[in-house]
Amino acid sequence: MPTDARTVLVVDDDQRFADTLAQALGRRGWAVTVAHTIDAALAAARARPIGAAIIDLRLGDEYGLNLIQPLREIRPVTRIVVLTGFASIATAIKAIKLGADDYLAKPVTANMVVATLLGSEPSAGALATTDTERMSPRRLEWEHLHQVLTEHEGNISATARTLRMHRRTLQRKLSKSPPRD
Repeated sequence: MPTDARTVLVVDDDQRFADTLAQALGRRGWAVTVAHTIDAALAAARARPIGAAIIDLRLGDEYGLNLIQPLREIRPVTRIVVLTGFASIATAIKAIKLGADDYLAKPVTANMVVATLLGSEPSAGALATTDTERMSPRRLEWEHLHQVLTEHEGNISATARTLRMHRRTLQRKLSKSPPRD
């Protein structure tokens, strides 16, 4: 196992969450670096080799998926996990297409994150759907909003224009957790 295999970069704009996750991973033997923006994350990745990265989907005004490809360029073997409280099928597909190794929906436990980082078991917190699963109209709307948002690379204004929806209405709908069916 390479010396940097148990090093992880946690990228989340929520300082309390990032610090809590960093402490939990540290107690489990991981060397953790925390960054709160894309620029800080890239600087950290250039400063020292990392074995894994946990990236929040929303980083304030930034879109966490925009970090995947630059991280892959800096260190192609880094295991990248997207962790989000706003999970949707569209963002999961986009994350994997961009090169993420896994996609977890919050809430997750530190043990689930470690298992995902090690690739030792399927992601217990991963977004799971099947073709035969039926979704409620509210869930379908939520999925559609996130699909259009993903197509516009996280740009709320462009998404609102495309959907012919007021920007604040869209933000309110996006801030809610996915409806449970």
